[in-house]
Amino acid sequence: MTQIVNVVLGSRSYAIHLGEGLLPQLGVLMAQVLRGRRVLLVTDNHVSAILGETVTVSLRGAGFAVSRSVVPAGEASKCGEQLFALYEAAKQAGLDRSGIVVALGGGVVGDLAGYLAASWLRGIAFVQVPTTLLAMVDSSVGGKTGINLPSGKNLVGAFHQPALVLADLDAFTTLPPRETRAGLAEVVKYGAIRDAQLFQTLEEHTAVFSRPWKDLDAAGRALFGNVIARCCAIKAEVVAGDEREESGLRAILNFGHTLGHAIENASGYGRILHGEAVAVGMVAAVRLSARLTGLPEADVARLEKLLVALGLPVRAPGLAWTDLRAAMKLDKKSEAGVPRFVLLKQLGESLSGCAVPEDVLEAIARDLGT
Repeated sequence: MTQIVNVVLGSRSYAIHLGEGLLPQLGVLMAQVLRGRRVLLVTDNHVSAILGETVTVSLRGAGFAVSRSVVPAGEASKCGEQLFALYEAAKQAGLDRSGIVVALGGGVVGDLAGYLAASWLRGIAFVQVPTTLLAMVDSSVGGKTGINLPSGKNLVGAFHQPALVLADLDAFTTLPPRETRAGLAEVVKYGAIRDAQLFQTLEEHTAVFSRPWKDLDAAGRALFGNVIARCCAIKAEVVAGDEREESGLRAILNFGHTLGHAIENASGYGRILHGEAVAVGMVAAVRLSARLTGLPEADVARLEKLLVALGLPVRAPGLAWTDLRAAMKLDKKSEAGVPRFVLLKQLGESLSGCAVPEDVLEAIARDLGT
């Protein structure tokens, strides 16, 4: 069964289509919402080999002229070198103002291709086709695009909403177990910041969420699909209320990301997956919350226990505090070099833009990094 979640943003509104067996429908769905017919399909070498032809056939069957550009899999591809190679590919594909960029892959491909679309000819249409759990529940929705610099993550980017998001759950069968586990960190995030019932559902069904997609029965797949749809709905609500992070509401989506991005940077992009780093960042955030906002210690323990049950790390050993602090200073969420955190008052209720005492931050970060 296909579920549809609408992101309501006036003229920039779009639908998220979520379900099994959806990739063959991509061309038809795109033709319903877009007038252009020249497409640059951006994917990585892993996804291209498995799903690239299915998507290409779907697009051509709906009348699109398709060129495919393949980048190396991994965080290192989210860089200026790959971006400029894609500009040349866009030129060779003949993309004019009616052209379309289709991002087929995980968060790296979505962010990179999205920024290509945002900046090519000052902005053309693009479509997100996420193939990882993390991308489905987070990076494919909301219009944040960008690339990394050596000094920090997502320092160059733009807000550019997709015209359509198509999430085919069957893509999970292609994922290594580690990638699926990493995506679960973002699922936990939504429960922690906005939906205590969702958090409880994850606690009660860790056996389902810890199991490979191919091993789930119909009931397990339905539960997993409903949880993904709920995460998309939460993000859609938040983005609709604060598309460009002007009121502070959208900033709650950064729960776990302040230290998480620093861990990615300090460890060398790609060694620790984004979701793994966010998991450790969430542990730091709830420990800070217990000190500063009155979050009950029982809730701190619940979050750590859930992460462990889902196979996610709660520590990042071997990282120096000085390196982590330097990375946080350059993080785009910092103000005058002071990192800002999303903290919890209780599970399901969050506060954004929180400055924390330096000594408390250092003590918690050192404890998680030893």
